Amino acid sequence: MGYREEYGLLLEELAKEADGIAMRFFRAEEIRIHRKDDGSAVTQADRSVEEMARAKVAASGLAMDVLGEEAGGGNAKAPATTGRARLIIDPIDGTEEFSRGIATFGTLLGIERDGEIVAGMASAPALGVRWWAYRGEGAWRNARRIHVSKVEKLNAGMAFTGGTGQNKNREKIEKMRRLLDAARHGRSLGGFWQHMLVAEGSTEAALDLHSKPWDLAPLGLIVEEAGGRSTDVDGKRSIYSGNMVSTNGKIHDEVLALLQ
Repeated sequence: MGYREEYGLLLEELAKEADGIAMRFFRAEEIRIHRKDDGSAVTQADRSVEEMARAKVAASGLAMDVLGEEAGGGNAKAPATTGRARLIIDPIDGTEEFSRGIATFGTLLGIERDGEIVAGMASAPALGVRWWAYRGEGAWRNARRIHVSKVEKLNAGMAFTGGTGQNKNREKIEKMRRLLDAARHGRSLGGFWQHMLVAEGSTEAALDLHSKPWDLAPLGLIVEEAGGRSTDVDGKRSIYSGNMVSTNGKIHDEVLALLQ
């Protein structure tokens, strides 16, 4: 049984329900924005999506745990060691944008098994786009299979990074600046979308330097299945390093060298 056959129905149901919940609150007058201890935003949409996902996993009959941004659910610093599959969910990635009426938010879903992400989906309802991949089965954007670009040098390509701000240290800002300046075109966008742009061949590099596993869970798999590479800044394939670099593969070593 392939991973899509095993997990596809669950991921599609979760994404569809999450899209409906998110769009019910997006740009709505009744949206309530709270600040967590770390200063990040959370809304009732974040909590509602995660609660829905946990309920659907429990009712699915699958032997699966859940790790989520809002309610935790196990070790968030390393792969699960229970021997069971684990759904890792960011109910609303880009809550700051979501709360301000900006369309670049989405629900991120990754299924981890034996230390590997084997199924992943990123759904951006306000953009009308959903990306997904299953290990060994390719990557897709809506109904179209996607592939990374063929650009062979960073100075001929486009790079995206997360943004700057008061909570970013100078070392991280300098690394982002270095990457942006080395590319033919550099932009700051942040979040999941920049990695999906790499996967679909629109850009060549994306860099996140301040992330949790739920921010990254499906992204590397989708990029890899599209023919690219996703690692941490030291070249390790992991969603637990707190950072992720995605490229079309051809410029990956060049980008990593820049970030050292």
